[in-house]
Amino acid sequence: MTDREQAPQSVKDAQLASYQVDNRGQGMTTDQGIPVQDTDNSLKAGDRGPTLLEDFHFREKIMRFDHERIPERVVHARGSGAHGYFQLYESLAEYTSADFLCDPSLRTPVFVRFSTVQGSRGSADTVRDVRGFATKFYTRQGNFDLVGNNMPVFFIQDAIKFPDVIHAVKPEPHNEIPQAASAHDTFWDFVSLQPETMHHVMWLMSDRALPRSYAMMQGFGVHTFRLINAEGRSTFVKFHWIPKLGTHSLVWDEAQKIAGKDPDFNRRDLWEAIESGNHPEYELGLQLFTEEEAARLDFDVLDPTKLIPEEIIPVRRVGKLVLDRNPDNFFAETEQIAFCVQNVVPGIGFTDDPLLQGRLFSYLDTQLTRLGGPNFAQIPINRPVAPVHNHQQDGFHFDAVPAREANYHPNSISGNTPTPQGDRGYVHYPSQVAGPKLRLRPESFADHYSQAAMFWNSMSPWEKKHIVAAYRFELGRVVRKEIRQRMVEHLNRIDNDLAVAVAQGLGVAAPEKVTDNPGGRSPALSQAIEPKDKPLGRKVAILVADGVDAASVTPLVETLKAQGAVPELLAPVDGAVTAADGTPLPVDRAIVTVASVLYDAVVVPDGTAAAELICGDGYAVHFVAEAYKHAKPVAFIGAGAMVRTAANLPAGDAAAEAGVLTSGAGAPDEDFLGQLVTAVAAHRFFERPVDAVSA
Repeated sequence: MTDREQAPQSVKDAQLASYQVDNRGQGMTTDQGIPVQDTDNSLKAGDRGPTLLEDFHFREKIMRFDHERIPERVVHARGSGAHGYFQLYESLAEYTSADFLCDPSLRTPVFVRFSTVQGSRGSADTVRDVRGFATKFYTRQGNFDLVGNNMPVFFIQDAIKFPDVIHAVKPEPHNEIPQAASAHDTFWDFVSLQPETMHHVMWLMSDRALPRSYAMMQGFGVHTFRLINAEGRSTFVKFHWIPKLGTHSLVWDEAQKIAGKDPDFNRRDLWEAIESGNHPEYELGLQLFTEEEAARLDFDVLDPTKLIPEEIIPVRRVGKLVLDRNPDNFFAETEQIAFCVQNVVPGIGFTDDPLLQGRLFSYLDTQLTRLGGPNFAQIPINRPVAPVHNHQQDGFHFDAVPAREANYHPNSISGNTPTPQGDRGYVHYPSQVAGPKLRLRPESFADHYSQAAMFWNSMSPWEKKHIVAAYRFELGRVVRKEIRQRMVEHLNRIDNDLAVAVAQGLGVAAPEKVTDNPGGRSPALSQAIEPKDKPLGRKVAILVADGVDAASVTPLVETLKAQGAVPELLAPVDGAVTAADGTPLPVDRAIVTVASVLYDAVVVPDGTAAAELICGDGYAVHFVAEAYKHAKPVAFIGAGAMVRTAANLPAGDAAAEAGVLTSGAGAPDEDFLGQLVTAVAAHRFFERPVDAVSA
């Protein structure tokens, strides 16, 4: 690694390290460095007298406690983040002058924050919601913030509607219910009256709203941006993040149970993956196209409720993002990081997308309140690695100490510096702007159903089943029947079969077909085609008890670890179990402290005594049945098959047996272990008759 490659990362690390404080072994002081005598008793007039105003340590300590909480984000309050780096595969100088997209030898430091949209900071990770995927690139030309989501389209077309959609989806104002949920009247009332939402809501009702982990979640810049090269030529671009592990999801029943069992499920998964060295990795994909190509599309690329099918404009993979370091302090980094859509570097520009234009104002404005004033860029996590020189001054939390006599431009006192850099500075792309001042949507934004239908048409049978179930659940929580009926009428303009299936679960009239399904297909939209060749990061529960055959456990653990999976031994009690040969076998967790929904697969090893104990444990039997119901791989070795019988799992045909593995007694052979690895990598087996399982 050359010095040039390491420079930006090491600069940012050193910058952050300069603010780190190690309190270990140190005497206590006030914020002013004054030694503290006693922090357990306030200064009083006599041991039972009133507290004295002169107790500066007490006043400072209480004041600081009173102000520990900054206002949480209005949206995306629930978040988790990590440090990492971005590295380009090959130069994109043909399209952009952005330094970090032109030099493949650079490793650009980044901080990524994942989040949910609706809920408060204390809400659960696994709610049905859009996920934020925001990336701050600390480039040598300044900070570039790619503030995206895990869905490529948004609810609305114009930013002026953003307060409306968020007010509608947030807890209802009269009773502050429900938290972090869209299954209520105000949201669906808004949606049913605002047909531009139809495409995004289709994504929201799909499994994309329930990511298995942040490492298995796509990201999108949503808008059409510009790349601008050194000659000033512009190319339109859509940004994509593509996870190395593929895009995989939870199922709704599982997501709800995880919210109770471990509301920090996604946050914990990200933290543990990085700590264990299984660093989440993504590729940056670009859809590059000219204005002429955009004009030939049958929709407007400035409409944020539309996507460009990959079959029309392919996604070119141009670099990788690796998250390899957890924050040292959640508040200082993850909570105080301030993303602003306006933060771009030379070579990246904006378009006239009306949602994007509004975001250029909104993000800066919200940081002023949330982070206490205009100097939030001086907070360490927000500081660029590029040098900062300007005449800005003062205000809350101004941390710099400028050495200057003149704080204005032009000046002769300080040699007229800092000086604007002309063409070396950021130059806005000189696109043509003309027309009367109007409050109107363009006619090219008027089609609200075709791409929603395209998404529906592109789904596999199991994905369609999940979408119908999601609409039934969400609309089933809506009290007002007229809202349900309006939504079914909108769905009927997307696809009659979809509308009828949803209506049948809601107690409203099934609509007659009024129009043909208006959409095409885009196979790339389906999760059924995602890579399923490696079990990296998957958690596998191995159920053990006294009398387990250790020879059937050891190869499981070794093989799964070698393939990047995370096996854990679960037993009726924590500590250790005694194997059939008398040796102690350490246990990772007591089964009652976890649940099947926290794992991606379940294995029951050999050992008659152990299998009998597990069969007699209702929680353990339910654990296996529930994993089967959620379409996860389940495997049984030797006497472990007794647990399959106790769980009453369906059998007898290919669908029932999908993802169910069995092996003879003793140590499993390589063929079985290979099948297990393949099954875990496959993620789910939705062809199973899971509705017949009582779990």
